[in-house]
Amino acid sequence: MKVYLDNAATTPLDKEVIVAMLPYMEKNFGNPSSIHSFGREAKSAIEGARKTVAKLLNVSPSEIFFTSGGTEANNMAIRCSIRDLGITHCITSPLEHHAVLNTMEEMEKQGKVKLSFVRIKPNGHIDLAHLEELLTANPHSLVSLMHANNELGNLLPIKEVNELCKKFNAVFHSDTVQTMGHYKFDFQKINLDFASCAAHKFHGPKGVGFVYINSNVRIHPFIYGGAQERNMRGGTENVYGIVGLAKAFEIAHNRMEEDQQYIAGLKQYMTDKLRNHISGVEFNGDTTGKALYTVLNVSFPSTDINEMLLFNLDIAGVAVSGGSACSSGSDVGSHVLKAINADPDRPSVRFSFSRYNTKEEIDFALDKLRELFEVKV
Repeated sequence: MKVYLDNAATTPLDKEVIVAMLPYMEKNFGNPSSIHSFGREAKSAIEGARKTVAKLLNVSPSEIFFTSGGTEANNMAIRCSIRDLGITHCITSPLEHHAVLNTMEEMEKQGKVKLSFVRIKPNGHIDLAHLEELLTANPHSLVSLMHANNELGNLLPIKEVNELCKKFNAVFHSDTVQTMGHYKFDFQKINLDFASCAAHKFHGPKGVGFVYINSNVRIHPFIYGGAQERNMRGGTENVYGIVGLAKAFEIAHNRMEEDQQYIAGLKQYMTDKLRNHISGVEFNGDTTGKALYTVLNVSFPSTDINEMLLFNLDIAGVAVSGGSACSSGSDVGSHVLKAINADPDRPSVRFSFSRYNTKEEIDFALDKLRELFEVKV
């Protein structure tokens, strides 16, 4: 048996999404910029997808720009804000995805901005009082804070942060990669400036995403070389990827309540079983409910298999991640766990769930964990 519990890294494609994408690989292969019927069919598919996404977010289609994924969307929001919106100071947290952290650090290195980091509470939440202090000292900053942390699962109070940003005339970007397709958004009510999405986090294809840009924001193109995406991102569009994104997004919204309840049940089931069956187990981040229902970050007792725990689980047929998937296989420890002062001597494992997981799979993973720790603890 093989069990996949790394859905925060990527999710399996929904079969309905594959069916929706196939015609744009086989028959409707035209370039959307071509004026003949093949091109018009492809262009129509893109605009139909844009309308689907916009409707589900309660925004105008003109505010949705398709990208190659969340990393590009984050780069577009950050780089264009600094270049075009008079930003000289940025505020972020040490918990952010490297697509945000590395981009902002590079902008600081180039002398384009000064960078401040908001303090983190022991449970992994942002210190909102400190954020207000930073904004008081640096109004009209660019604030980039993720809606849900990809390692811990902690949720940002996004409306409260947005209100603070508006109070100080700050530009607010949120990396919503882990929450798009998992929670409903009404951007007319939240009214933030930028948000990022990657389709493969909700059973869509890899290599495609979008950035939401509030219509009040005026920026110049991110990629030059063509008139695509209303002159904002040159390059021939990933037609079948965009079609797949919209289909996956639609499916996710149609079954959201059902999936939330089911997946949250799996997470709670695993949490309870771990507490009952592995002595000394602890949990990183907020376990009170202000966290993603898809992510569980577990701190295991220190043993002589610390360095080999993920490898041993993989050999046993259980696919998980040690912190962020984007640094798997790296010798560098998790910057997120370091920021919350997690015990460096204890191995941490991120389990992340989807609607395709079952209790039988959870039991299988738990059995393998018990085998490892009964021998080694």
